[in-house]
Amino acid sequence: ISVHPINGKVKGGSLDVHPTEKALVVQYEVEATILGETGDEMLGDRKKCQKIIRLKSLNTNTDVAALARKVVEECKLIHPSKLSEVEQLLFYLQNRKKASGKEKRVVKPRDLTPFEGMEIDEEANINKVEEYVELLYEGMEEKVKGATLILHLARNPVNLEELLENETALGALARVLREDWKQSVELATTIIYVFFCFSSFSQFHGLVTHYKIGALCMNVMEHELKRYDLWQDELQKKTRTYILHFRKEHEKAFKKYQGLLVKQEQLLRVALYLLLNLAEDTRTELKMRNKNIVHMLVKTLDRENEELLVLVVSFLKKLSIFLENKNDMAEVDTVERLSRLVPCEHEDLLNITLRLLLNLSFDTGLRIKMVQVGLLPKLTSLLGDENHKQMAMCILYHISVDDRFKSMFAYTDCIPQLMKMLFEHGEERIDAELISFCINLAANKKNAQLICEGNGLKMLMKRALKLKDPLLMKMIRNISQHDGPPKHLFIDYVGDLAAQITPDENEEYVIECLGTLANLTIADLDWELVLKEYNLVPYFKDRLKPGSAEDDLILEVVIMIGTVSMDDSCAAMLAKSGIIPAIIELLNAQQEDDEFVCQIVYVFYQMVFHQATREVIIKETQAPAYLIDLMHDKNAEIRKVCDNTLDIIAEYDEEWGRKTQREKFRWHNSQWLEMVESRQMEEGEPFMYGEDGEMDRPDLFYSTDGITPASGAVSPDFFSDPYAQNGDGQHGYDRETNFNIPKHY
Repeated sequence: ISVHPINGKVKGGSLDVHPTEKALVVQYEVEATILGETGDEMLGDRKKCQKIIRLKSLNTNTDVAALARKVVEECKLIHPSKLSEVEQLLFYLQNRKKASGKEKRVVKPRDLTPFEGMEIDEEANINKVEEYVELLYEGMEEKVKGATLILHLARNPVNLEELLENETALGALARVLREDWKQSVELATTIIYVFFCFSSFSQFHGLVTHYKIGALCMNVMEHELKRYDLWQDELQKKTRTYILHFRKEHEKAFKKYQGLLVKQEQLLRVALYLLLNLAEDTRTELKMRNKNIVHMLVKTLDRENEELLVLVVSFLKKLSIFLENKNDMAEVDTVERLSRLVPCEHEDLLNITLRLLLNLSFDTGLRIKMVQVGLLPKLTSLLGDENHKQMAMCILYHISVDDRFKSMFAYTDCIPQLMKMLFEHGEERIDAELISFCINLAANKKNAQLICEGNGLKMLMKRALKLKDPLLMKMIRNISQHDGPPKHLFIDYVGDLAAQITPDENEEYVIECLGTLANLTIADLDWELVLKEYNLVPYFKDRLKPGSAEDDLILEVVIMIGTVSMDDSCAAMLAKSGIIPAIIELLNAQQEDDEFVCQIVYVFYQMVFHQATREVIIKETQAPAYLIDLMHDKNAEIRKVCDNTLDIIAEYDEEWGRKTQREKFRWHNSQWLEMVESRQMEEGEPFMYGEDGEMDRPDLFYSTDGITPASGAVSPDFFSDPYAQNGDGQHGYDRETNFNIPKHY
């Protein structure tokens, strides 16, 4: 037998610090060459390896230079020429924790870092897989060693194809996991990690599913969570017992619990990463949901391990995009558990938590919970954080949609921060999220007052007029709808707003300017002067033509006419211009649109208060006839405005008063009239009354007390509830009547 000598060489490589521990990582290369009989190279192999040098004694008082010399002397893999580099790395390690106060581990999903127990002295070799498999049939210690060696191979993607072809190895791993996972946490963690390496590539998901590793991981999770609850109960019992008498025993028990917890959380991390990878297939994800994955994940949110929490929240975020999963999260206290993570020092954890909360905030019930658990001030505090303000603002925007919560923003520092952001934009376009949020908040009176404090309104108006920004003007319009001090601030800007109402301006922008002016129901405002100075009447008349502009713009013109018609001189000017026939024509064209009808009727209501316009409406138009037709509209607001307008008309015109009474009589007694008329038709008798016969029956008229009896023959009890008999509760009119007329969509 010829023996061929082996020539081995070790080449030093790079040096770096360990990402999480106080340790140096030495990368080196081992080159083995088989020499022939003549000394020539016959076969060579080269492997990359690494060595971790742990520095447990390193602290703030350590002499870094002396320690660096010791490391170089004892580790033959580091060349003496790298002494200065070692010293620099040690200095970095010495100050890393001190600089941040609390060491932050930036861990991202699918970037599973090595854990304690993975280190092994032996170098794994793909050619020795069969030997490692044989170890899986030995005792527990050998099984852990064999699984760990296979794991070292699986962590290199180059080896996965070859391992895939070795069904014996994979089958043995799956069998050992199925049989022994309860016996050893280390063994379960290591074997699941092997399959996790395969799950990182979609093409290997079939393999993981074939061995039912996903189902096993679900069982492992459920079991470990139950164990955790038992540990907690036991720890609490021991704490109550030991803390009074045996402090040392308590510390020992707590230390044991901490050790168990670390190993359990390593197992949970690996299992969850594998499940997260498999959940790329929605069918697999559905199976996980059926096995209660959401409840298990939410339960895990109580842990303190930030790496585990990043993973759990990432998984919940992925699940939350489906309605069924979101509903599962709503059933348990997901929002309550997430609230403790906002804010937190771990940047990745905070970011992914905010993204999950954003997904959940589309649900009304979950938004209510967010407010109840106190997330509103926490999220507001994040508006000053450049990394998280966008996510925080989106969640706050969703909360601000609900009118119940708008006022709560007034008791935080939210509005000053938003105003600062608005003014920092300069002439750039404002972010949609920011301006939308501001528009919602401005719809609340208290918020509007805070916005206007100082030069707030002045700055907003200056920017809106300069940039002609319709969204910023919408915010201003919302501010203008509130009675009180904010509304009176707008007197200084009436001319500026009126100047924007021209055919050349953008329609969206003009709509908001008109809407703002229409909200200014201020007694001291001289609308006649405004209409004349800015020549608005011809513009109104042109826009009232059906189809002349978008319906939204035409509607705002009608609302504006209703506002200025409160002024006697303005109403007369509008009547002389021929606007009333144009409004009636518009009523014909838009009779199916309740918003148009209601606002047009409101214009008539305002105009009949003034003598000049009242005469035009009654004598020269068919407006009263339209109002009579609309008396019984299905919309309650339209009926209310019509009734009050007709009552005023009846006061000044007897003929329209009789027609109104006749219509009311017929409406309230329609069934009785139909019965009488049909009976007379059958008997061939003339009608009991002529066409206007009922108007000759004063006993059927409305009085201030209901129906007035013709004689005293009828019992007074019959009239004890006059409104219940005639169905009409509207009597007379009041100029100060307030109508709930919608001013905008």
